[in-house]
Amino acid sequence: MKADPKVQRRLLDLQAIDTALAQLAHRRRTLPERAELEALARELSALEDQRVRAQVSVDDLDRDIARLEKDIDQVRARKDKDEARLAAGTGPARELEALQHELVSLNRRQSELEDAELELMEQRETAQGVLDGIEQRLAEARDKRAGVERRRDENLAEIAKDEEFKSTSRQPLAADLPADLIALYDKIRESSGGLGAALLRAGRCGGCRLELSGADRARIRAAAPDEVVRCEECRRIMVRTEESGL
Repeated sequence: MKADPKVQRRLLDLQAIDTALAQLAHRRRTLPERAELEALARELSALEDQRVRAQVSVDDLDRDIARLEKDIDQVRARKDKDEARLAAGTGPARELEALQHELVSLNRRQSELEDAELELMEQRETAQGVLDGIEQRLAEARDKRAGVERRRDENLAEIAKDEEFKSTSRQPLAADLPADLIALYDKIRESSGGLGAALLRAGRCGGCRLELSGADRARIRAAAPDEVVRCEECRRIMVRTEESGL
């Protein structure tokens, strides 16, 4: 393939743009905020599971406390009724004596229920403290996620701006180069990790970084200036300049 040496050198400008675009794409894929957000998503999921369990514990205690309150209210109502009957002093002596015994039992039952309720209320206070702590951690993690998302979006916007600038610069440059040369360059670039053309400097290929053998140097020296030469090792286009050391 033939191409004016000046045209070949412009391949290096195109390669510089393509390399920059590839670096921007890599930066987009490997933004540290992506890993942070994945870690935060796992943390938030775990915290949400903990919150659900803690809420269930509080709800269970609330239900048990409500049940005890109902039992205590029933005992109090029964006590009030018995005390009223006893205060009235009506009825047989045996019945009044039975009421006194029942009041003793009801007082004991009320005390037991109130002790049990107090214990449950202490447990609930502890459980509520655990729940509050988890909800605080959830709020902090959500705030942190929002901050990371803002940084990610800012970085993505900056990358998109740079990509647009580079792409806009690439279009006229590529359009001004021979179609067959661009086709070869793009084909090599796609199969060689994004590098299609490189500078031949001091007898070394800028693509694979290997020094040319004596035979390769002689072959390239013998090639016409407009001949498109390629590295025998990496098959990339080697652009010759005064720095080539031939």
